Amino acid sequence: MARVLVLGGAGFVGYHLARRLAEDPTNRITLVDDLSRGRMDGDLAALLARPGVELVRADLTERASLAALPRAWDEVYMLAAVVGVRHAMQDPLRVVRVNTLATLNVLDWATPAVGALFFASTSETYAGAVSLGQVPVPTPETVPLTVADVHNPRFAYAASKILGEAATIHAGTSKGLRVVIGRLHNVYGPRMGRRHVIPEFIERALRREDPFDLFGGHETRAFCYVDDAIEATCRVAATPACAEAVVHIGNPHEEIRIDDLARLVMELVGWRAELRERGSRSGSVSRRCPDISRLKALTGFEPAVSLREGLARTVAWYTKAPDAVPAGRQAGSRA
Repeated sequence: MARVLVLGGAGFVGYHLARRLAEDPTNRITLVDDLSRGRMDGDLAALLARPGVELVRADLTERASLAALPRAWDEVYMLAAVVGVRHAMQDPLRVVRVNTLATLNVLDWATPAVGALFFASTSETYAGAVSLGQVPVPTPETVPLTVADVHNPRFAYAASKILGEAATIHAGTSKGLRVVIGRLHNVYGPRMGRRHVIPEFIERALRREDPFDLFGGHETRAFCYVDDAIEATCRVAATPACAEAVVHIGNPHEEIRIDDLARLVMELVGWRAELRERGSRSGSVSRRCPDISRLKALTGFEPAVSLREGLARTVAWYTKAPDAVPAGRQAGSRA
């Protein structure tokens, strides 16, 4: 039996992680979330109905919210954060404040009794260095972390995660914590919300949007299906050799242009439309693809879900979702 704490457990990655852990009925899993972004939907309710799974509503930016939690765990996953380009563009100060305070409060609360402490970081930490031509793609963990333009609100999220990585590493050293940092790369799948490129493309195809506007069609990304990302995350947390390491989590095998991604999504939805390029958004990196050599060497992980299969599963979920968009309605560009 393992006692596991998932901070941000009602969100996209947190929910899928908890669902995976709950497959072992001996595990005892506590989710902590303030439900400001994660939501109490049918999927989460079904998960919480399982024996050994509970939800604690708490705001991790408040130090007192952690006081009531037990201190002894086998694994703690710090996934709570404000994520997404739109949040950063609309309120960058909130992104910095929430992500920084939540991380520092968790690290202040943690003792060696928490077992393995996994901090979820992001490929955005080095995106600025890619844009400046300072690092190779696919990108290893050893590259410098760079904020290309501190005035651009888009980089607020990257800045908060760079600080989070540093704080986690130094807390591990000073407090004797077993910490590991996983940089997640373009994870997608069911229940990821609606303000990310793949669910937006799915819903716009369901609306039969034509022409189909998109930004940065020439840019490329290497997407990782959520089941693969969770498998890698669990392996990283359970592998002693990963302690104090930064490990890239993603799938580098099917890097794809954004316009080709749109075409593939429309094919899976059963729609064809004219693609209309609208240029790249400010601060958007032209290419992102992780080098996962360290992940494979330390854990033996290899992605198992192809992009087509992962997209098909995601399309099926969004098509059946209670608030799926009816076909035949038009929508503005949001990609």
